Amino acid sequence: MNQPLLEQIGIKYPIIQGAMSWVATPSLAAAVSNAGGLGMLGAGHEPGEYVRKIIQETKKMTDKPFGMNVLLLSPYVDDVVDVVCEEGIKVVTTGAGSPGRYMKKFKDAGITVIPVVASVALARRMEKEGADAIICEGMEAGGHIGKLTTMTLVPQVVDAVHIPVIAAGGIADGRGMAAAFMLGASAVQLGTRFVVAYESIAHEKFKERIIKARDIDTVVTGMITGHPVRVLRNKLTKEYLKVEKEITSDEHPDFSRLEELGKGALRKAVIEGDKDGGSFMSGQIAGLVSKEQSCEEIIQELMSEYKELTAHPVVFN
Repeated sequence: MNQPLLEQIGIKYPIIQGAMSWVATPSLAAAVSNAGGLGMLGAGHEPGEYVRKIIQETKKMTDKPFGMNVLLLSPYVDDVVDVVCEEGIKVVTTGAGSPGRYMKKFKDAGITVIPVVASVALARRMEKEGADAIICEGMEAGGHIGKLTTMTLVPQVVDAVHIPVIAAGGIADGRGMAAAFMLGASAVQLGTRFVVAYESIAHEKFKERIIKARDIDTVVTGMITGHPVRVLRNKLTKEYLKVEKEITSDEHPDFSRLEELGKGALRKAVIEGDKDGGSFMSGQIAGLVSKEQSCEEIIQELMSEYKELTAHPVVFN
């Protein structure tokens, strides 16, 4: 664990909640922060006024630090950055682009900036642009993914940069934490495990899908678009992959067919629990998630498992 990083962020445990769209709401973020981790809100494609509202709502639920994920491709990103700085957010994670042009504004506001990356080259670039730490997300993760696994990505990024590295993707218990720290990570980020927290607003059918999932129940869609997404298998993924195959063989591929299939699919999963038409974003680690718990219970279980493992190191003759 990187104590200076924990002190800079102001958290007790090296556990960060993934900023999952539709799931990273005030109730979940506040619960994670109250339990000693770093709760995260997701700005998504929402305007600044919405972001201010959820920040203020979260402040009413916790006096602990929490963060905001800023989607840099959002049409409202300039307004969102202004709001985040005005509201005194302690940590910002970024995705879908480079935070370089906002770095001075973030730093002037005393914000710790932690971009999410999926390659060594991008990690180096983020360090040069002034990032305080890096989140390395392996392809085991749910949602939008890169091409490298956490096991291969984290140690290569650790060797390539001089700032703390946070491991994400395929981590759901104390064993995963211990492995990440052995690879050189300073903290871990969890997504799928927190989807099933009591404080998560995810539909009960979404939580059931994760709890009942096996190791082989996720699939990657969108490979031909260049924006692959890991989700749980259902009728939507079957149809999506079928259309992907048809498009691949077309001389003039019509990607609008895929856009139409995916429109509103994440909301259908998280809010409506639509088992057939929803996009149930989940990591491969879903097979290890077997119960619904509070954020406090999740974090304490993770730390207990980690401490038990590291208290009895293996000794080789």
